[in-house]
Amino acid sequence: MKNTLIIAGVLSAFAVSAHAQSSVTLYGSLDAGIVYANNVGGHQQWNQGSGSLSDTYFGLKGSEDLGGGLHAIFTLENGFNLGNGKNTESNTMFNRQAYVGLQSDRYGTLTLGRQYDSMVDYLSPLSEAGAGYGNNMAGHPFDNDNLDHSFSIKNAVKYTSANYAGFKFGGLYGFSNDAGQFSNNRAWSVGASYSNGPLNAAASYLQMNNSLTSTNSNGANSAGAGNNFNLSAETQRTFGAGANYTYGPATVGFVWTHTQYQNLIAGAQNGVTPSNFTIPTGTDLRLDNFELNGRYALTPALSLDAAYTFTDGRIKNATGSGDPKWQTVSLQADYSLSKRTDVYVEGVYQHASGSLGNGVSNFAMINTLSASSTSNQVAATVGLRHRF
Repeated sequence: MKNTLIIAGVLSAFAVSAHAQSSVTLYGSLDAGIVYANNVGGHQQWNQGSGSLSDTYFGLKGSEDLGGGLHAIFTLENGFNLGNGKNTESNTMFNRQAYVGLQSDRYGTLTLGRQYDSMVDYLSPLSEAGAGYGNNMAGHPFDNDNLDHSFSIKNAVKYTSANYAGFKFGGLYGFSNDAGQFSNNRAWSVGASYSNGPLNAAASYLQMNNSLTSTNSNGANSAGAGNNFNLSAETQRTFGAGANYTYGPATVGFVWTHTQYQNLIAGAQNGVTPSNFTIPTGTDLRLDNFELNGRYALTPALSLDAAYTFTDGRIKNATGSGDPKWQTVSLQADYSLSKRTDVYVEGVYQHASGSLGNGVSNFAMINTLSASSTSNQVAATVGLRHRF
């Protein structure tokens, strides 16, 4: 009897130790509010919005200690609309991220599955629309640089370095999975960031080939009804750089991105193709985004955010050319009720100018909203956000 008790005690100790070396965490964010827009397709709109500031999603992430500073990890993330419960991408469950990999404390992390590109990982946290501020409505037109992480890359192999005195780098390759057509719907991306005290800086690059192509819907980029793409082309190249600096309660930053679409295939805003946005065959589009952003903490609980973005475009095809431009201003106040729950109020104004070619005047289109029928659009929202 005594030996039995001793053996049971030893086995219990091993069970506790094994359990302590692995973990699974449920996490996510729920964001809901009331949104007003003065012009959505020519009409005023009041709606109960989901994810006006931060995406609404839940996820599972796990880690197992393999010893010697090596860990097995996984992440599964699902994005959905809090108002109706529908997934943000139809016919998918883990539509944001789904990957497994190995993480080394010394050498970095290697993961395989559906993942975000380097524009999201490195440059996005410095943008008003990115992870640093979490303000979706401040995203650049069409989210053309993916700083608002409108999409993730399928069939991806990603490497992320360890942190070397504030410097990190990494890259991603998304396979086309198409026999005999290695580049048909593939993607690759690289980036780096540096953090030293109050200074943060980053740069990144993304290239996609034949995104949304009808001949290979199983490639690196989402395709078909319900996809999260706003613009897609035969070739897309996006690169940019940015920095921010914190002084006491204030942070100020600047981000520049450049996106080239060669032979534009499709275009949409908030999942809807504007009736006046025609894309003739052979259309090339270039967009430069210049964003100035800032945050000031009035108290530990109350903060103010502001951003201004000037987007300068050039569009050209066999039937004409145009010079679309957008100016977007956002102002936000956020009050924390606790470490995980906050309330917010925000206003956004956008003015469009220039033309989309073919004699079509440019139109305003605040991120997360459908396009305006005119060159101006104003939106305001008040909401509640809970993170867990």
